[in-house]
Amino acid sequence: MLRKYSNSRSLTDNIKLGTLSAFAAGMVNIGSLLLFFAFSSNITGHYAILASEIVKGNIYQVAVVFSWIALFFFGSFISNLFVIHINQKNSYLAHAIPLVLEIICLVSVGIYGEYFYKETLAETEILLALMLFAMGLQNGLTASISNFSVKTTHLTGTTTDLGILFSMFTKKEFRSNEALIGRAKLLLYITASYLIGAITAGFTYVYLNFKMFYLASLVLVVIIIYDLSKLRLKMYWHQKKIIKLNLNQVIRLQKEKQESVAS
Repeated sequence: MLRKYSNSRSLTDNIKLGTLSAFAAGMVNIGSLLLFFAFSSNITGHYAILASEIVKGNIYQVAVVFSWIALFFFGSFISNLFVIHINQKNSYLAHAIPLVLEIICLVSVGIYGEYFYKETLAETEILLALMLFAMGLQNGLTASISNFSVKTTHLTGTTTDLGILFSMFTKKEFRSNEALIGRAKLLLYITASYLIGAITAGFTYVYLNFKMFYLASLVLVVIIIYDLSKLRLKMYWHQKKIIKLNLNQVIRLQKEKQESVAS
């Protein structure tokens, strides 16, 4: 899911990454809505709020909302920064670091909310800022490494693209286009997974409360461990292959030596 980059990624790679990260984003977004009465996985509404507060002349609220938007932007910026600067040295590390930062943000929100949160406005604004930064990290990473095919923190563009694709499928020539079918399949998986994550958060909110951010983080940990385990398995088989080749070479040399002595 994380090792490959851009056009080297397969549809399966993108589906795995898209479904798991979208599930986490759905949980985080509904969690922030239920706990703080504000969305955290997208900033479309925040732009509208920013404009409204500017018109009203509420300087403090303008600064707060602008900082939320800036942090989402900065999260995406940071993700791509790691990708473009570290990718050639270690693609897995370059793609994993943004997820690790996201996990730290979400776990921090969960711990603070569970043990220290007093429900003050300042606390709420800071926790929302942290979640928006985390969602910026996630969206920036998935979009960057998938050549903008996978965006998982909101569904506005996804729903638009699905509408366009399904209108194209009314013509036979497009229904037989494997690339378009694959794109529609990817978007449907992302949409369904985001919705399932949101529903899961809604049903478990009463029992988990701030612990739901631990669950969302666990999903991201699965993404990291999945690729790490595949890397280790690949290294294991590579080493085993080398050992086998070396052993065969030793056997061949010994055989040649015995034949030389015999002759």
